[in-house]
Amino acid sequence: MALDENTRALAQKIIDLYPQSRSALLPMLHLVQGEEGYVSQAGIEFCAEVLGISAAEVGGVATFYTMYKRRPTGEHLVSVCTNTLCGMLGGDKIYAELSDELGVGHNETTDDGTITLEHAECLAACDYAPVVTVNYEFFDKQSVQSAKELVASLRAGQKPKPTRGAQITSFREAELELAGVLDDELVAAKVASVDNIESSLRGLKLARERGETAPAADYNTPIAAKEENK
Repeated sequence: MALDENTRALAQKIIDLYPQSRSALLPMLHLVQGEEGYVSQAGIEFCAEVLGISAAEVGGVATFYTMYKRRPTGEHLVSVCTNTLCGMLGGDKIYAELSDELGVGHNETTDDGTITLEHAECLAACDYAPVVTVNYEFFDKQSVQSAKELVASLRAGQKPKPTRGAQITSFREAELELAGVLDDELVAAKVASVDNIESSLRGLKLARERGETAPAADYNTPIAAKEENK
């Protein structure tokens, strides 16, 4: 069983960071996923035991957040944003084409265990739409062709460089990072990575070039009076 004494020791390190042990539940669930690849029933019972809460409480949290998977996940979690902007700019098409090519649907894993595919409600990167993430690292401004090439490289054992952020790891390593117990060498490599936020700053740069500024805040006029003057 993956949840051994080493896991228990890592769990204690997480718990020690919080004034109340139950507050450690979210990173604990990531720890379980890092060890098992998903939140198993054994993982739920493990969290309940070490945190001193009921399995029902743990299960309620594990089934509420979509980042916690209840079925075994592949080596890489490929998430395609299909929310409004990404979907309209190609996200829906990307997801449909990947689903067809891989032969899997939402939260399903390929037979070789390399890819779990999901459509994500929002990846909070509208200025880079359409967006795909691999183990939560961003691949921006994707097309059907680039997304297919990305998945093909992952299945071939390669680790393509994200558009921004750190080099991708496996899904389990990403989960250990979220739990706060990732290997120090991997943490150092991620911290040293360089982000690219050019698209996010584009509006600010245009405003400066045009001499545009936001109106000064009026802290003296009551809100009711402002509404009357509209």
